[in-house]
Amino acid sequence: MYTTQILMNEHRVIEQVLDCLDAISDSAMGLERLDCVDANKVIDFLFEFADGCHHAKEERVLFPALEAIGFSASQGPTAIMRMEHEHGRSLLAQMREAVLEAEAGLPNGPTVFAYAAGRYLELLRMHIRKEDNCLFPAADEALSGTAQRTLTEQCEYVEEHEVGENKHEYYLGIANDLADKYDVPRAQFVLVEQEPGLACCHSHGQPVAAR
Repeated sequence: MYTTQILMNEHRVIEQVLDCLDAISDSAMGLERLDCVDANKVIDFLFEFADGCHHAKEERVLFPALEAIGFSASQGPTAIMRMEHEHGRSLLAQMREAVLEAEAGLPNGPTVFAYAAGRYLELLRMHIRKEDNCLFPAADEALSGTAQRTLTEQCEYVEEHEVGENKHEYYLGIANDLADKYDVPRAQFVLVEQEPGLACCHSHGQPVAAR
């Protein structure tokens, strides 16, 4: 399976948690009360899985490979994606601070959380659409099968040695628990026929189904 296909399947899990964040944010805005336990679970998932695992594979593996074959590192699409990753980290930090304020009983905590969450939701959903519909197809067109195999191996290394063994499955469990609680459909992965000799990253952790 191509690296881009692995990353797209991870997008489906991230979108699942974004839908849960949407529900938590709506409740915080409407009731002026924040479920801090679930908010912290979402923030942890987004920091550790969406950023620490998923974005790490993009920034350390896919983007450098594209820049090595001519994509501009300063003005091209990978530069924009990196900038949006940084913006997302800033908004996550704002959400985490707002949860601390809500836990301390400060009245503005839920509202501040909802505002930062709304901006994050808009950013990440747009970001995912750009990658799925523009950057990843361009990558598949530009990278050879041999290059794709190498990138898949590098993604496996990042996940096993830098992210941590079984971390992917752990956060997938959190994503599914949140989805069940907030009545959000679990992610349905895109089934892509695997090229001979091209190993699929172990990271998916649940059956693949047509979306």
